Amino acid sequence: MLPTDGVMSFPGQTWEKVLSKVKKAVVFMDDRCSESLHWNGGAALLFEAGARNIKQFSSFEAGGQNEPKAVFVVSTVLKGKTADIIKDIISFSHFQYCVVFTTVPHSIHLLANNVTTDLEGNPVFDQFEEKLCEWMGDMNYTAEVMHAPVVFAPLTQQFHLLPAFSEIFPLLEVDLEAINEKRPEKKRFGSLMDVDMHSLPPELQIQIKSLASALSALFEFIGTREESFSVGPMSRLIAGELASHPQAKNRRKSAPNKASIVFIDRTLDLTGAVGHHGDNLVEKILSVLPQLPGHVTDIQVDMLELTHLKKTADTKGILAPGCLAQNQSATARLLWETMLVAKQKEAVMEVRRQLVEAASKENLPIKMSLGRVTAEQLCSYVQLFRDSWGALESHSGVLQLGLAAAQALRHPALPRWDACLAFERLLLQALGDSDLAEVLKQLLPIIKSSESGTDSSELSVDDLLVLLVYVYSVAKEACPGGADKEKHVEKVENELIGALTLRLTRQTSLSPLLQEITGVSGPEELTVEHTHSVLENMFETLRGVSHARDHLKNFSSVYTPSDGAHQATYRPLLKQVLEEIFHPDRRECPDVEHMSGGLTDLLKTGFSMFMKPIKGQHSVHPISHVQQYPMCLSVSACVQQRACVNIKVCN
Repeated sequence: MLPTDGVMSFPGQTWEKVLSKVKKAVVFMDDRCSESLHWNGGAALLFEAGARNIKQFSSFEAGGQNEPKAVFVVSTVLKGKTADIIKDIISFSHFQYCVVFTTVPHSIHLLANNVTTDLEGNPVFDQFEEKLCEWMGDMNYTAEVMHAPVVFAPLTQQFHLLPAFSEIFPLLEVDLEAINEKRPEKKRFGSLMDVDMHSLPPELQIQIKSLASALSALFEFIGTREESFSVGPMSRLIAGELASHPQAKNRRKSAPNKASIVFIDRTLDLTGAVGHHGDNLVEKILSVLPQLPGHVTDIQVDMLELTHLKKTADTKGILAPGCLAQNQSATARLLWETMLVAKQKEAVMEVRRQLVEAASKENLPIKMSLGRVTAEQLCSYVQLFRDSWGALESHSGVLQLGLAAAQALRHPALPRWDACLAFERLLLQALGDSDLAEVLKQLLPIIKSSESGTDSSELSVDDLLVLLVYVYSVAKEACPGGADKEKHVEKVENELIGALTLRLTRQTSLSPLLQEITGVSGPEELTVEHTHSVLENMFETLRGVSHARDHLKNFSSVYTPSDGAHQATYRPLLKQVLEEIFHPDRRECPDVEHMSGGLTDLLKTGFSMFMKPIKGQHSVHPISHVQQYPMCLSVSACVQQRACVNIKVCN
C-alpha cells in the first residue's frame, strides 16, 4: 500500500476497533468523536455494525431497561468530568457490559495522573475497568477500557481535519508573560521560542502529546519514517514531541517509506484565516450558514424545500438539517471536492450540472436554462425531487449540497460579507500609506454607528472583531513605528475599546462568538465593567498577534506594498513556505527548523562547524530535506471558529 493510499484509508481504519464492539450496544459519544464519525460514514456506520442506539455523552442520558451493553467513545482523559459523566450514565442504567474507548493513549493517562515512570501493562485502564464494574453494581460484570485514535475527519481524501484538537492555539506574548510569572526570575524565558514542553499548563501538555500520538499512529499505519519540521514556537513543541515519541525511534529505523511533515503556527498569519477572499463557494457557505450543533467543521442545511411545508414559526426545526459531509454517494463526494477547490462560478455551474443530470436520470420534468446560475434556479431544480421519495433518497447527497449552495447565495448576510471584503481591501491599501493608528481610526465611525436594521451591508460586532484581527495580523511590517507611534496606537486602541464597549452593551442578543469572548450567555449579564475588561484583554492578544512573526527572518512579512503600478497585496505565509521548500535552488531558510532527531540533532546542528563529516553522509539543509521525500504533510493550528488542526497531503 502506498503511503498516500494509507493516509486516505487511515481515518476509517481507526473506527474498526470501535465497530467491533458496538453490536447490541447503546453508544454514548462526545462531540469531537461524533464529528470524526460524521466525516467517516456517520451514524449509519454504527447501526450497520449492530448498534442499538446512539446518544450524546451527557449526564442527562441513560440506557433503557432492556439495554445491557454500553459503549462510550470520548476524546478526553478518563478522569474528572469525563469520569463523572460515565458514572452518572451507568448509575441510571442497567448495564452489565461496558466498553470505554478514549482517543488519549495510556501513556498520557499516566502523565495526567502524575506518574512519570513507564509501568508494565495498562494500570490506569485496569483501574478504570474496576470502577466501571463498581458503578454497574457487580464486580463480575464485564468492563473493557482501550485506546482508539478516532480523531481524524477526512473532508476529502487528501484533506483531513482533527476536530478533537480545535482548541489548541499557538502561543502569543501574553502566554509568555503568564508562563514566566510562575518561574524564578533567573529562569524566565526570553522569548516564545525558548519555552519548553514542561513549562506549559498540564492540560495543554496532554493535548499536544495526544496530537503527537495520533500522528505517530498514522505514520505507523502507513509504514513511514517521518522528518518533522516546524515554523513557530507551538509548532516547534509539537514537532519535538512527535520526534521524541516512544514509537518514533523504532519506526524511523525500520519503516520502508519516507515523508516530511511541516508544522506551522496559524497565528503567524491570521490575515488569510479571517479574511474574506471572495471567490470560493465553500468559504461563503461556511461563513453564512449556521453551524451544525456540536461541530466545528460542518454547517446546517435547511431541508424544508424538499417538502411542501411553508416556512413558518411552526415548521422551524421540524426537519433534521442536511450537511456538507456526504459519505454514501460517490457523485456527491466528487461534487463536494469540486466545490471545495474550484472558483465560485465553476463550482456553482457544477452544482447545476449535477442537479440537472440527477433530474434527467429520474425522468423529472426539468426546464433547461443557460446563462448565469441563480439561487432560485438551483432551488427550482431541487424542488423537482420532493414528490418522488425514491429519487430524493437516491440523490440526497447532491440535493443537500445544492441546497447549501442556494441558501448561501441568497443569504441575507451576503451583502455584509461583500462589504467586509471591500473594507479589507481598502485597509490593505491604507496600511501602505498610513501608520496603524490612522488605519484603526477608520474603524471608529463604523463601530459608533448604531445598528438601524435597515442596511443589510452594515457590519456586525463579529465582523468588526474579525477586521481587527485582519489588521493586526498584517500591520506590523506594513507600518513599523517607534515609541511615539506606539503611544499614538495605544490612544486609538483606548478609543476603540470605549466604542466597542458601548456597542456591545447595547446588543439585544449575543452571537456564539461574542458569548465565547465575553463568557456570558445573554446581554443582560453583560455589564460595562466586564465588557471593558474583556476588550482590554482582547487587544492585548491582538498586540501579540501583531508581533507573532518578530522572530522570523525570511517569512517576517505577509504584505507587499503598492509600487505605484500595482496595488498592495497580501502574501499568504503558507504559500511562501511551500515556495521556499520547493525552490529549485534549495536556498537556506532559517525559519524552517528540522526537529526529527530530537535533542541529539539540535546539538549536532549547533556544533556542526566543529565536527568532521562522517564518510558516506552528506550535509543537507533541512528545507532541502523536505523536497527529497515523496509526500509532504502540512499541519497547522487555525484560529477560525470552524477550523482545526488540519493535514494536507501533497504529492
